[in-house]
Amino acid sequence: MLSNIIKIRVRYSETDQMSFVYHGNYAQYFEMGRTEWLRELGITYKNMEESGIMLPVISLNINFLKPAKYDDLLSLRTILVKKPTAKIEFNYEIRNEDNELLTTANSTLVFVNMKTNRPMRIPISILEKIEKLME
Repeated sequence: MLSNIIKIRVRYSETDQMSFVYHGNYAQYFEMGRTEWLRELGITYKNMEESGIMLPVISLNINFLKPAKYDDLLSLRTILVKKPTAKIEFNYEIRNEDNELLTTANSTLVFVNMKTNRPMRIPISILEKIEKLME
């Protein structure tokens, strides 16, 4: 499971006057993908935060190839790029029901110790789960 796929139905409130998904909503879609990718690994943001770890986004790059539209059923694929260290990096692909590639993106997040508010290495418990996937 170096990647996972979730389905997203575009809601009316997520579109602009042209019935296209407003560009600012893509960041939320990518967060949904990352959250579910981690959840499938047995890790939740809630548990990380309870153990004193934050995972803020430090970089997000999006390439809009074709517009997603109101009521489209999108497939969002979230892919782990490489073995994490203090940072974790994901690529994303959004496709429509016709399997057309609409959007690609990349994000980098950093593990942060909530007590010190400083970057930290990935916790061993999380790294071990990811390493099992990479075998």
